[in-house]
Amino acid sequence: MVELQLISLASIGVVSLICQWVAWRLRLPAILFLLIAGIVMGPGIGYLDPDLLFGDLLFPIVSLAVAVILFEGSLTLKFSEMQEHGKMVRNLLFTGAFTTWIVGAIAAYLAIDLSWEVAALFGAIVVVTGPTVIMPLLRAIRPNGRIGNILKWEGIVIDPLGALLAVLVFEFVLSSSSAGEGNALSQTFMIFGATLILSTTLGVAAGYVLGAALRGRWIPQFLQNAATLTFMLGVYAYSNFMVHESGLLTITIMGIWLANMKGVPVDEILEFKESLSVLLISGLFILLAARIDLGSLTSLGMGPVWVILTLILVARPVSVWLAAIGTDLSWQEKTFLSWVAPRGIVAAAVSALFAFKLEAAGYADASALVPLVFLVIVVTVILQSLTSSALATVLKVREVASNGMLFIGANAVAREVAKALSIKDIPVVLTDTSWENVRAARMDNLRVYYGNPVSEHAENNLDLTGIGTTIAISPYRQLNTLATYHYMDLMGSDNVYGLSEGEQDARASHQSAEKFKRTRSQFDNSVTYAKLASLLSKGATVKVTQLSAEFGYQDYLAQNGSRVTPLLAISPQRKVLPLGGEGSVIPVEGWEVLSLVKAQEPAEEPTNGK
Repeated sequence: MVELQLISLASIGVVSLICQWVAWRLRLPAILFLLIAGIVMGPGIGYLDPDLLFGDLLFPIVSLAVAVILFEGSLTLKFSEMQEHGKMVRNLLFTGAFTTWIVGAIAAYLAIDLSWEVAALFGAIVVVTGPTVIMPLLRAIRPNGRIGNILKWEGIVIDPLGALLAVLVFEFVLSSSSAGEGNALSQTFMIFGATLILSTTLGVAAGYVLGAALRGRWIPQFLQNAATLTFMLGVYAYSNFMVHESGLLTITIMGIWLANMKGVPVDEILEFKESLSVLLISGLFILLAARIDLGSLTSLGMGPVWVILTLILVARPVSVWLAAIGTDLSWQEKTFLSWVAPRGIVAAAVSALFAFKLEAAGYADASALVPLVFLVIVVTVILQSLTSSALATVLKVREVASNGMLFIGANAVAREVAKALSIKDIPVVLTDTSWENVRAARMDNLRVYYGNPVSEHAENNLDLTGIGTTIAISPYRQLNTLATYHYMDLMGSDNVYGLSEGEQDARASHQSAEKFKRTRSQFDNSVTYAKLASLLSKGATVKVTQLSAEFGYQDYLAQNGSRVTPLLAISPQRKVLPLGGEGSVIPVEGWEVLSLVKAQEPAEEPTNGK
């Protein structure tokens, strides 16, 4: 029996990994494949029964997992950043979210005949979209920069805000159920008020204590992530002990306080989320999907269809057009925004937990909450993944060109090349983990990202609008390799370039994939970062030269001889391509050549006959 349980647990991990890989290859949200896998393993073939596998521990496990998800999401809610994302995003976060909540609740109440409490909670849950479903769609669709930024920041910030709304509605519903008969309304507000007071007080106090400990370096670096996680779970459990089911609101407030506390290294904590979320969330969704009662969904008849149509065709368009009042968005942009709103992680996670607790509180119709929310997720993700690209093309809101270049490194070499491209109106973005390099790039008026270019934070915050190629030009071989593989998946192997690593590259060439080796053969083998940095330190400069019918590429090389190190060619269409390597382009009339040119040697002084 124990062996069978171990096999079941291990299979959840294996299947979740396969789902994540398939989603990565297809550039679709992983949640879609995780939910489908759970339904197949559970009600589909009857292989996985979470209640039998975990017994009484299932509910605590789900509770703790949802607490982690909400806490991690709340850590991203920085009020200072909300002012930076434009009027449209702010309106969507408040006016749009309120509209979706009300319309979704009314639709569920009328079409499925849910109680007003469960319907209100459903409306609050489906407010959330989330970056886990938005970001893969944006990478596949590549809309113009304005639309991309609106959808990206809406998805990132609506996660904690929507979760907070859902938790508040849930707490109010539980308060009303606990009030009993008699003066129910006043008792409801008393219980709800007690929950708010405790959650706010405990959340702020716990956030301040943890923030002070992290800011003061009272906890060693290697224990910070573990200490944050365990402290948060302890606060969650204690809050629930003090006031029934107040823990979710407490840790959400705690996370928001931490995110807005000055000097707290929140980004370092969020990096821990990357590994934790893949393991925890993937397994959680398979378990939750395996518990779905398909019979309860079919018993609802056509009700879910009307609810989903109302969310897609009424709630979202009304939200967008109301939020767009006073902005300069075109009708095409507003139409596209009205179509794209897939639901994601928070909606799936909290719906299962809330359904558990509402059923225990006596709400029989809460059993419809999970299948209904999961159906909304599946339909919106599939429908919008299949249609959004075509719609963007029809509405002409796709990115016109992606000729810009992403530089892995903001060192002096990268900055000089980037400045030369920027003068030619070619978009450039530089990334670096060195604050000195980042500051120097900003002084040169270059777009720059401070941080690890292959992290989840970069995925959500690195603006790649207009960027279609990547060049790894940092002095760190390991970072160059990681970034090359990362952006080969994102931009295609033909659009990622890297400098030769010299002898190290030659020794390791037999261990490299063919696609990776091709990225290192686009420049001459002698062109290494060390060589370019040395030339630059000795006075070499980056110059761009126009080719003509009378002065071709070979003439250019012959005239400059060993003084010139060709790097890039710029086509008349502003496409940037590498020079000097195997099979690299040969620029012709109308093209421009970007090279590093040595300083002119001074003429020899006369020796006066000596």
